[in-house]
Amino acid sequence: MSDSSLTLGVLGGMGPAATVEFLAKLQAYTPAEKDQDHIRVIADINPKAPDRNVPGTNAGDVLAEMAGALRGAGAEVLAMPCNTAHAHADVIQRASGLPLVDMIELAARAAGQTGAMRVGVLGTKGALKLYREYLAAHAMGLVALPPERQEAFMQTLYRIKAGDLGDAATREMQGYAEELRKAGAEVLIAGCTEVPLVLDDRDVRLKLVDPGDLLARQCVAVCLGWEPMPHAPA
Repeated sequence: MSDSSLTLGVLGGMGPAATVEFLAKLQAYTPAEKDQDHIRVIADINPKAPDRNVPGTNAGDVLAEMAGALRGAGAEVLAMPCNTAHAHADVIQRASGLPLVDMIELAARAAGQTGAMRVGVLGTKGALKLYREYLAAHAMGLVALPPERQEAFMQTLYRIKAGDLGDAATREMQGYAEELRKAGAEVLIAGCTEVPLVLDDRDVRLKLVDPGDLLARQCVAVCLGWEPMPHAPA
């Protein structure tokens, strides 16, 4: 394998377990016969970044600072295994001058390739807003939980962030997924990186798109030159 692969910068820690899972997939999807065949990864696992789900925090400023530091450390392309934080994608790219591999676009494209017209998304309010826009650009509609069930989903999500990966969390996520199916969803997107920690295809009755998995695969392809670099910010 060529040693000319690009260096990947990872804005992580949102949350830490999801970042570790992403890094494990990145390593697993890289074809390598020896250590030197792997991609160089510079990761800032920063769980101190403000909660992306709380309005009025300075999450964008913190993420921009992280991105700039990753470039200073040698990163050539960025990835961020957090759906909600992609609301700050523009400022991250402007601050660093580096392109960001867009996991929301990857997931929307994958959902479209199934032929579905209505896509159920398990995600935060911020992630749902992003997915609604991206899916509309691909001529698809978003199916979301009703407000009271969205609040219950967030409570489950924060339990997972606190380390609860048990059967109860899986059953609750299965329940939310089934509600989306009954509401007309034809495919599901795990629109928060904590969701796949407790839920996979075997747990649901629809195809489950995992944006973090797609992100890891795309980062390998970009860094090894199999896929073109994302467009750099102007």
